[in-house]
Formats: sequence, structure tokens, C-alpha cells
Amino acid sequence: MSFDTLGLHEALTKAVADSGYDTATEVQTQAIPPALEGRDLMVSASTGSGKTASFILPALQRILAARGDNTKRREKGIVYGPRILVLTPTRELAMQVAKAADTYGRHVPGLRVATVVGGVPYPAQIKALRGPLDILISTPGRLLDHLNTGKAVLSNVEVLVLDEADRMLDMGFIDDINTIADQVPKERQTVMYSATFAGNVGNLARNLLREPQRIDVASHTDTHANIEQRLHWADNSHHKNALLDHILTESSLEQAIVFTSTQRDADWLADRLAELGHAVASLHGGMPQGRRNRVLQGLRSKHLRVLVATDVAARGIDVPTISHVINYGLPMKAEDYVHRIGRTGRAGRNGLAVTLAERMDAGMIRRIQHFTTQNIAVATVPGLEPKSPEPRMFPGRPAGGPSPERGRFGGKPFGAKPFGPKPSFGNKPFAARAAQGDAPRNPFDRPAGDRRPHDSAGPRKSGFKPHPVGGRPSRFER
Repeated sequence: MSFDTLGLHEALTKAVADSGYDTATEVQTQAIPPALEGRDLMVSASTGSGKTASFILPALQRILAARGDNTKRREKGIVYGPRILVLTPTRELAMQVAKAADTYGRHVPGLRVATVVGGVPYPAQIKALRGPLDILISTPGRLLDHLNTGKAVLSNVEVLVLDEADRMLDMGFIDDINTIADQVPKERQTVMYSATFAGNVGNLARNLLREPQRIDVASHTDTHANIEQRLHWADNSHHKNALLDHILTESSLEQAIVFTSTQRDADWLADRLAELGHAVASLHGGMPQGRRNRVLQGLRSKHLRVLVATDVAARGIDVPTISHVINYGLPMKAEDYVHRIGRTGRAGRNGLAVTLAERMDAGMIRRIQHFTTQNIAVATVPGLEPKSPEPRMFPGRPAGGPSPERGRFGGKPFGAKPFGPKPSFGNKPFAARAAQGDAPRNPFDRPAGDRRPHDSAGPRKSGFKPHPVGGRPSRFER
């Protein structure tokens, strides 16, 4: 569908055309019309589907329609905050949204966009928050800091956008989001984007949205038809490094993101690849924001050929020339695999996602394949074949949980009766047993059927052999 048929302002369709787009994606086709009507939305869409434009374009249209009101506010000297508030889980994603707002709002006169994220000095952000502002894009934590000090005003927000809401909740921002939402007028439009709306994300949506329209354009079961996925089994870390070195020398590789599990691994691997002559840098949440910005600029300008990153830092990276995504360290959650490989195959291009796994990673590979409902094709490199046999993947059921026929810790098959005959002792209450002279000798003894009276001779348990006279009493006699 053409953007001209979606009801967008001429200034916006011109900006979209200037960016080289003439046909709207599926999420844009489904989300933009109800967003223009002011409906609350719950949208599930995969990365690279054009979801950012699906909420930025309606937001810009609202700003264009309210331009006269903004002029009156300036003339009266009224202090006001943003009309549009976008919350994102990471700094990089916030920067990407801000870039999209600038791109599609290039023909919107006097557009003011501010980004408030961690790792940036407060004074510059405070200055931006004081002036006239149309769109504010922020991470929850830093915005809450400004709210607590009275530097941010949200009383004039008309649209609240939660981008990648599931990720924000995974990062522990649920209380911050609720606090921020309380500062925003209740008569607002709320748009929420998330990979899933189950669990806490669904509860948050029910609390913040009013009669939302559900749009499920793409889910984790997407085939990623333009992304080829490969799995290489490695015997050990040395074998994994050899496979990585081979992949990075492929002529088809334009730019690559190599994912690691920890910040330390990212720095170590980047240093190792730099020693081998690669134009490489690491990117993770432990780096100052200025350095992260320089690394991203180096990636976009193609000064960097390889980026070694963690999951959090790589969220929101949108560089069409990334041809390869390499999972050097596997993600902690299966859904993060989908976000990782979505960094390639952007803007209609083809991409390659390669996973390097050892035998200990077999469980996560099974979970990924169950989550995506796809089997990852196993590949080998001539001369670098694994010596160990390929792990059994048990297709057809998810990994990490109990077998349908066995208990979580082994034990009886499902539905089987308990082992052995059901005991007939211990059914009487302690008080009733005491009345019959059968109470336990101390509070830690458990009743064990019909006992002999306490003063009777003989062992208390059948088969018990008394200790010889003069010997140490057994634990049953103490």
C-alpha cells in the first residue's frame, strides 16, 4: 500500500519519499490509520518491519495539526513539556527513534526533538527540557531522575509510546514506567509495542491502555525468509575461535555484529580480533555514552567492519550494510535470538545469521528452535569439522522442562501410583494419640503406627536390635 493512501500529511509523505520508500510495510499499513484516529494500540511486530515509522509518522501528524496551538503557547509564555513521549529500553534504541523523527520530520517546520538517556551529562538535557519541545525520547530511568528533580514536565503529553515494552520490563523498569505514566494526563493516546503481551506485559497494557486495538503483524515464529540461519558445532573455545576467524574472512561479509554473553567477553574478543587486523570495536552498557556514540558512528560510516556487542547495547542498531550476525555467545533468552538476527537483513536485503555452539549450549539451541518453530540448519567448514558427535536435539518438544513421561527430577512416569503400598500409620492426630498413650516421646519424633506403650519392654521399631548392656544408647533410645 502506498503512503499516500494512509491519510498522512503531504509533508510526511514527501519526507518518506525522500528517504527512498514508496510502499508501506504491513505493520505501517495496519497501525498508522488507527493511530491517526487516536486509538490505543497493542502492536506485535518483529525488528526490521518498519515499526518505528508506524508510530513516529502519526506522532508527527499530530504535531503538524497542533502547530497553531504551539505558537499561542509561546506567545503567552506558557512553560510546557513534550506532546509526544517515547520510552525505550536502551540508549541506542532511543537514538534510532530520534533519528527516525528527524528523518521523517524534515519538512515539519520548527520540529523540536530531544533525547534524554543515561551516560549523558545532565545540564545539556535540562536545557533541552526547558525549551519548547515536540517529541521527547527517553529511557525510563533517566527521565525519572529529571521528574524527581522537577526538571521535566509531562502534563501536556498527548501520546505515550512504549517501544519494546517487554524488554523494558525484563530490565526492571516496570515501576519507573508506572510512575511516569502517573505523571502523564489520563486523557492521552497510548501505543505499546512488544514482542509478547503475556504475563507482566499484558498486565501493564491492561493498566495503561483504554480499549486498545490489537495488531499482531509478526511474531517470534516469523520465518525471516531473507535471513539464512546456520549452526556450527564447536568442540571447545579454540575450535569456536577458529570458526569465527574463518567466517570473518568470507568475501560476502560486508559488516558483521558478533554477539557475546558478557561485557568482559565483548572487550576480550574485540581485542583479540584487533590483533588479527580486523577493524573492530566493542559495544556494551558499561561504556560511556560518548564512546558508544563514536562506535556507532564508526559502524554507520563503515570505518568499522566488525562490532562485538552485548544484547542490551545492540538493541536498536539499524545499519542496512550489516550482512552477518554471529552468535559467539548464546543469548540468555530464546526471544533475544530473534532480536539478534534481526540486526541483519534490513531494508529488504539478505542476511546471514551464524550461531557457534558447544555441546553445553544444546539446551539453549533447543529452546531457540522451539521458540521460533524452526530448525537451524547445521553446517560445517571443510577442515574445521567438529570431532565430537553432534548433540541430539530431540525435536518436537522444548528443552529445559520435564519430559512428558517423566517427572522433573526423574522418578515415576506421569499418572503412576506411588511406589510401594500406601502406609497406614500416622493418620491419627497427635492429641488423639496422646489420649491413647501413643504420643511421640519428643516433638521431633513422627508417629509411626501403633506403638508399644512407653514403659513396655522391647524395641520401638520392628527389626531394631537393642545395644548391649553398658554400651552407648542408640539414637532411637535417647
